[in-house]
Amino acid sequence: MPNYMSPLRLWITVGVLLAAFVVLHGVSHGEATVPHEALRELPLTVGNWAGIEKPLSDRTLQAVGVTDYVNRFYVGQNGFVQLYVGYYSSQRSGDTIHSPKNCLPGSGWDPVRSGHAVISLPSGHTIIVNEYLIQRGLDRQLVLYWYQGRGRVIASEYSSKFWMVADAISRNRTDGALVRVITPIQGSESEARARLENFTRLVFPRLDTFIPQ
Repeated sequence: MPNYMSPLRLWITVGVLLAAFVVLHGVSHGEATVPHEALRELPLTVGNWAGIEKPLSDRTLQAVGVTDYVNRFYVGQNGFVQLYVGYYSSQRSGDTIHSPKNCLPGSGWDPVRSGHAVISLPSGHTIIVNEYLIQRGLDRQLVLYWYQGRGRVIASEYSSKFWMVADAISRNRTDGALVRVITPIQGSESEARARLENFTRLVFPRLDTFIPQ
């Protein structure tokens, strides 16, 4: 079965990227501008977590091409979590969301395992996000990340591209964000996962103000 699925996934990816190219570069009219609050206004205190700013370098900012972002370490009683939100007001002109599966290995982190996690929110809803275990030397980190914007929370890179194309056609919008939270594994992996899930439950309801629906 895997030998047959790999070519299928390859052609699906090629098809989505070709469609994205045609739509994003072939439409001549301007894209709708959606107001949102600047990400720097995201509270530094989230529950019992206290945030510390960690600005990205000019070189990194140029590479990722974000319109707006926040990069912070949030410190709590049981460790710390790094939060990164990169927002793109438009993805038509070549600046598109970069998958952590491409960026983190480029920073020297080796992928160990990838899968999904289901996060239960205070509202009673759940979201499905990506879970990614990475390692560099003896250091291991656990990562949760997802794509958010235009009223959706999406784990799959393929689905994110599909909906970007669909919304470009139907709503004249390609804005969106990558949300990523990382924590070191200093004890057990389950402790690190609980830390990330606890922080995500607290910060997720606050993101609607900063990532347009």
